[in-house]
Amino acid sequence: MAEVALRVPKGIICLLSALRFHGITTQAPFEVWLAIENKAIAPKLDYPPLRIVRFSGAALTEGVEEHIVDGVTIRITGVAKTVADCFKYRNKIGLDVALEALRDAWHEKRMTSDEIWRYAKVCRVANVMRPYLDSLA
Repeated sequence: MAEVALRVPKGIICLLSALRFHGITTQAPFEVWLAIENKAIAPKLDYPPLRIVRFSGAALTEGVEEHIVDGVTIRITGVAKTVADCFKYRNKIGLDVALEALRDAWHEKRMTSDEIWRYAKVCRVANVMRPYLDSLA
């Protein structure tokens, strides 16, 4: 992740890579999931392998945290934003992964209901997530 952060400074670590960083998944992605701006040119790296997703507006800028990894500041989505993103990209990563992330983050009290609702609205998946959130409450 530190390598990607150095070589793609405007990129944001997201989805499966962010879940792994936050420790709320059993998935072990073999590539680094990276969010870039909608119209940005996709970076070409030999290593590590990248999986590019495109975000725009508030979906790109909100819920981004900065952490230090191996002495490098990385930009990564927070827990609640990552879970909402998983529902937005459920067709790419699988609904089971999104549900596992929601369940784990909720039971470990890593996010509040206000946070998850806020990011569900930002990602435009509030209606998709509503039945799953109701079942947790």
